[in-house]
Amino acid sequence: MTRIARLLPVVLALTLGLGVGLATVVSSSVAMARALTSPDPVFPNPPKSSEPDSGQRPTEKETPTDEPSPEEEESAEEDPTPKASPKKRPTAAPTPKARTTVGATPKAVVRPNTARSSEPAPTGTSEATPSEEPDAKPVQPEDAIMANDEILKSGTLSSVDAEAQAMLVDVEDQRIVQIRAALTALMQVGGVAAAQRKQPQVFVSAHGRTLVLPARNTSAPYTIRDLEAVENGRYLRKLKDGSYLLGVHVFVADGATLQLRGPLTLRMGSLPGSFSSIIAFGGDIKIKGTARQPVRISSWDVRTQQPDRTTTDGRAYIRAVGGNFEMEYAQVSHLGFWSGRTGGIALTGTERPASVYRHRTKEQRHRDKRERLSGVGKDKGGSNFGDVETSPIGPGTATHVLADELVSGSIQHSVITGDAFGLFVSGSNQTRIINNKIVGSLVHGVFMHRFAKNATIEDTKVIGSGGDGFVLSRATEKARITNCVAERNGLNGFTINGRALAQGPSASGESLAVFGDSSINDSVARNNGKYGIEVLGGTRLAVHTSEIVGGDMGIVVREGANGVQISGNKLTNQRRQAIALRDGAVGAHVAGNTITGTVTGIYIRDSTGKIIGNKITTLAKPNAHGITVIGAAGATEITRNTTVGAGTSAISVARADGKVNKHNNDEERWKDTSSFWTKAQRYVKPMNVIWAGVILLVIVSALRSRATVERRRRRTGIHNPYELQRWMEHRPVMELRAASANEPREQAEHRPQATHPLHLAHPPHPAQPSASGYPAHPGNGPGRPIGPPAPPRHATSVPTAGGPA
Repeated sequence: MTRIARLLPVVLALTLGLGVGLATVVSSSVAMARALTSPDPVFPNPPKSSEPDSGQRPTEKETPTDEPSPEEEESAEEDPTPKASPKKRPTAAPTPKARTTVGATPKAVVRPNTARSSEPAPTGTSEATPSEEPDAKPVQPEDAIMANDEILKSGTLSSVDAEAQAMLVDVEDQRIVQIRAALTALMQVGGVAAAQRKQPQVFVSAHGRTLVLPARNTSAPYTIRDLEAVENGRYLRKLKDGSYLLGVHVFVADGATLQLRGPLTLRMGSLPGSFSSIIAFGGDIKIKGTARQPVRISSWDVRTQQPDRTTTDGRAYIRAVGGNFEMEYAQVSHLGFWSGRTGGIALTGTERPASVYRHRTKEQRHRDKRERLSGVGKDKGGSNFGDVETSPIGPGTATHVLADELVSGSIQHSVITGDAFGLFVSGSNQTRIINNKIVGSLVHGVFMHRFAKNATIEDTKVIGSGGDGFVLSRATEKARITNCVAERNGLNGFTINGRALAQGPSASGESLAVFGDSSINDSVARNNGKYGIEVLGGTRLAVHTSEIVGGDMGIVVREGANGVQISGNKLTNQRRQAIALRDGAVGAHVAGNTITGTVTGIYIRDSTGKIIGNKITTLAKPNAHGITVIGAAGATEITRNTTVGAGTSAISVARADGKVNKHNNDEERWKDTSSFWTKAQRYVKPMNVIWAGVILLVIVSALRSRATVERRRRRTGIHNPYELQRWMEHRPVMELRAASANEPREQAEHRPQATHPLHLAHPPHPAQPSASGYPAHPGNGPGRPIGPPAPPRHATSVPTAGGPA
């Protein structure tokens, strides 16, 4: 009864995971099952087996069904893990008419107009059915592109294909979790049953079969020989050319190690709607080759005898969840689809609780139990079973990944070709990517995702990716890229994103802290489709002594990046700007860069920084500038820069708001090509016009005053101050006569007046010069100054007030 009680949780867990799968078996799962049974198209030459095959293959007239056979139900209820010699095998399903995806949604089919849509699904014969178009070529890597918004809008990848791939990613996540839960439940039973499980075994679910490699009692790793020995090479077979064909998912459990050593060629089966994978969940994967004997791994379509170049129906991939991943001298090609974690080679951490406790021995666990029980009641804070242990609060975010669950890895001296994501890393610490070459990735070359910290990327080339060459995304800190090359990628050569995970209150409660302390040093970005290097937000990011050739722009800093250091770089032949500080970049330091052959050397818009000691040689364009400042850039300093070229101005600050500190710049070799009106517009401003009018008025007044003074100076000698005076007008004088005593007064008043003039004693004569220099005047005598004329005197009468005496 006790044993039944102990087995009850196991039965419930397996029933939950397997019951759904048995009720929703899809034709794609049948395709994988066919690949795992003999004969099948994945293994054209299967070894003979002594096991009887009770299943009969259906004819072409039979239609596929979603209902499991009675044999499958009975086998699933007894034990999800088939024994080495099972009594019955699941019958092979009929050939499906349309390829379906792996998972619980069998009707999500691949787009009918794909390159492989004309090929019929494989039959149960030992040879693959020939294609209706034998001359049809396989899909090229550039045609098997991943979906993004632009591709969906352009119709290159249909929404049906996008949904199918997203569903496959979700199915893979479910399969991994189910396998891990089932294995953990089986191991917790203990005793002989758990000991028997510590060997390679196959788990069956609705999502296909998985070869599980549990932790051993020894530290010996699993090798290719161990995989080949499972069920007499049923899932890993050696082909005639010496290569190995893998036809099943491989799960490396916590505490186990899978080691693949060169020389080795491993072809991972990848059929329409069915593919293989190698996943370590807490375990270790070590792929070790040498320069002369590398390890070669690729996806493989046995019908075309070529790597699988179509991603819309899923494709083989390698992933490490936690644990450790090491790869040296490997050649990997055409792996992965849709997401980063299924993108080819993926190193991902996990947010699940630490699994160190499961590695402790039985004696250690009993000792822990005694210590736990002995402390009951002593500490009111509680250390009883079931208490929640919290980690110290740090500056991280709500989605903090525990340190002992981060993945660590090393990828060195390897070549990766045609993967969806060349290398995808998240939740990692101290990952080393050194001396690799990544060519033709469908999305990005090297993608460092959330919480990838302390990464070292050196001597690595990324060529011809559909997206960016190197990406340090948000929540990536202290990553150092040194001596790397990004060439002919579809978007940016390098992208550093230090922005916060949220801009305010969010559903996940993320912190608003930004990320930084990453750098790009001594690297080359050549002829990429968009920018050479793009810096988005963050703090204390740096680009030093690197070379950027071609592209739309060279180095672009935006999204409020703070304190970016750009120094000692060489930028050549950008189509627009060599260095651009835009959209709120603060405190940038741009110094010692050499810029050649671009329209605008340094472009600043609504950003601030110090532009010091750069040498800029631009193209001869009508509206070109060496340095352009636009918008709010009040705290910007531009000094000791040398500008060579031709354009409307060497340093343009006319459109800047606020005072830009511009001084000590060398503009002698700059040729001003602006027109007269353009030059006039630089200075014709309201205040300039006012001051010009004031100055002009002062100048005119000064000139007039000067003319007056000059006229006075030209006069010489002594002049008569009265030379301009004229004689006064002489009028006739009326004679006044006294009235007689006998004449009545009235009569005297009416007496007529004399009309003849008064006789003057001294009539006027023209003035004559005299010896004294004064003009002589009659009656004045010689030498006397001219004075007013003497009053007239009359000989016969003297007027008196009272009349004649």
